[in-house]
Parts: sequence; structure tokens; C-alpha cells
Amino acid sequence: MPPTITSVAADDTAFWDAVRAQYAPSPDFINLENGYFGMPANPVRAALRRYQDEVDAESSYFLRQRWPDRLAQVRQALAAFTGVDADELLITRSAVESLNIVLQGYPFAPGDAIVYAHHDYDSALDIVATLAARRGVVPVPVDVPLDAVSDAAIVAAYESAITPRTRVVLLTHIVHRTGQIMPVAALAAMARARGIDVIIDAAHSLAQLDYRVPQLGAQFVVANLHKWVGAPLGTGLLYIARERIADIAPFYADTSHAAGDIDKLGHVGAVPPAPVMAIEDALAFHAQIGTANKEARLRWLARRWMDAVRHVPGVRLYTPADPARHCALGAFGIDGMAAADVARRLMDQHRIFTVVRQLGEVSLVRVTPHLFTRAQDVDALAAAIIGLAASAR
Repeated sequence: MPPTITSVAADDTAFWDAVRAQYAPSPDFINLENGYFGMPANPVRAALRRYQDEVDAESSYFLRQRWPDRLAQVRQALAAFTGVDADELLITRSAVESLNIVLQGYPFAPGDAIVYAHHDYDSALDIVATLAARRGVVPVPVDVPLDAVSDAAIVAAYESAITPRTRVVLLTHIVHRTGQIMPVAALAAMARARGIDVIIDAAHSLAQLDYRVPQLGAQFVVANLHKWVGAPLGTGLLYIARERIADIAPFYADTSHAAGDIDKLGHVGAVPPAPVMAIEDALAFHAQIGTANKEARLRWLARRWMDAVRHVPGVRLYTPADPARHCALGAFGIDGMAAADVARRLMDQHRIFTVVRQLGEVSLVRVTPHLFTRAQDVDALAAAIIGLAASAR
């Protein structure tokens, strides 16, 4: 890798080729489904193997004697990266675990309402349904325009769903189905001005977009580290503002921590230390690229294929047209062809891997490039889409 730099162009082939050289994607297909799991860079994978050997060699000695200090070190690194204090962060196994901890531990009373969007993550919808069934929480869904004309229009949609019984507004920062970036800071300000708590699902936005957690304006944020941070699978994050930790009841039984200690929420028994230790290596690799540079590159790749098919007859884009309202993730459909068939034909005929997502009654094909994705990879996708659209007419 070149040394850390301040700014680099999104189309600087030499720089991004050097970045690509730090990854080892399969040569058997073009992977454009990197939203589920972001492949760790080679230095992170090598570190993970070293750490696993270290843990296995020292066994219980490592866990009892060395692990607490190593864990504290990783949390400090995450605190520096996110802009909050280490004692407000809990390392979890995924954003889904983080969301379960904070939502199922939240002090809802029967009849309290939670406002959410139909486009929120499937597991988030399941948690809301569980809260309704078990605790009498009232779910209040919101439909958000696919291509809103303004942030104000989105804020108005949520605002209209608020009632005197609303306790929580659940917000997704980047919609995993379409890639739409939601104006979470404006939404959080609106809700908190009314005394309503905000929980932000930042599973896709952390390290994909250039921001620090306090800028989101929420006291509860959940995130993944195995997506755009580039840490190994099995690493997530939960942020709770210090003054609110005591309000959340442990999801897992714990009597050993004080009410205001965030560690009370993470008592899940022995967990593999190696993936957690490799978070530091992922943050170090990310720092060599820079969040702003990463965001610009991912948006450039997404725009390249979307702009190439935007006006093709029979192709529909489900991602906002404004480049400021999306980053890496994009989604499309082809008239007269089921999304599952499109994804299958992309893989079978063109060796391009994508995934089908559901948005209400609509199935769509989601495309997510990564830092190892080349311009010719997304060009191949665009050519394949154009060919499939022509065959469907």
C-alpha cells in the first residue's frame, strides 16, 4: 500500500490497483455482492491467523491473563475511530445482536409505540414484531419514497407517524435493499425535540460514509464491523450514550456489572478473541485509505454502472438518482424478468454474483462493489444488464 494520503481521486487507477492488490477475491467470478460481508484485506486475514495461533497456544492463560487488556486496547481504537468514549462502546457479534440488545432491553411499557420503516432490515422488522407480541409495543410503519425530492419530505413522513405514545424511532442509515442514504441526523433532531429516543441502524454506513458517531445525533447506534470496516466475521458494535446505559436491561443474564456499565449488556460467555483483535488491523488498513477516499471510490463505482443503464428501455433503478443519496449499494430490476432469474442469469452466463432483495411486493437485484472491484467489473455488469433487458423485450 502507498503511504497514508489526504485525498485521492476516485478514478486514480494506480492507487486503487494498489488497494486491490491487498485483497484476494476469488478469480472464478466477479463478486458484486459485498454488502453482506466485506472481505478483509490480506493484512487483516494474516493478523487473524496469527492471533488465532496465539490464543490456541496460550489457551486459558490468554483468556484469563491477557485478554482483558487486549480487549480494552481494541475498544480504545474503536473509540478513536467513532469519536465516542470507550466506555460507551460494546463489541458484539453483529449489528443484529446489537439491535436485539438495545431494543429488547429498552424500557417499553404496553401500548408504547415504535416508529420504523418498511425498508428497515429484515431482522429489525422481526424484533419489532417480537416486541409487539411479547410486550404489547405498537408498531407504526412508515413508507419512505424511493427517490425523495428532499430531506424535508422524508422527515415529514416520519413526523406524521408520531403520536403521544411514541417512545422510539428506529432509523436505518443506509437502506440495505436499495442503498438509499437516510437523513438520520435531521430525523434524530426532529424526534429528540419531541422527547423521543432514536435508535440508528448503521450496519452499512460505518466506514462506508465519512462521519463520526456523534454527528448522527442519536444516543443509541448499532453497527457492523465485518462489512465496511473490514474486520473478520463475528464483529459488531453497539454505542449507547453513557447517561442512557442504565436504562437498558441486559438481554443476557448478568449480575456482575453496575447498571451504568455497558459490559452488563455483553455477557454472552467465552467468545473468539482473534476476530476482535483483528479489528485494530482493519482500522489501520482503513486509515491508509481514508474514509472520504473510500466513500468517493465506492460511489464512483456505483455511479459507473448505474449511469450506463439508467436510460436503457426495460431497466428500472431503485436507488436514488442523486449521488449524494447513495454510495456503494444500488439496486435494479428488468421489466418482464423476475429478479431471481436476473441474478441467476448474471451468474450462470456472465459469472457476476449479485443478490435478490425484497422491497414490499417488489423483488430487486442488489449490486454492491468493494474496494477490490475494478472499473471493468462494473462495466461488465452494465453490459450484461443491457443484454438481459434486450432479451426481455
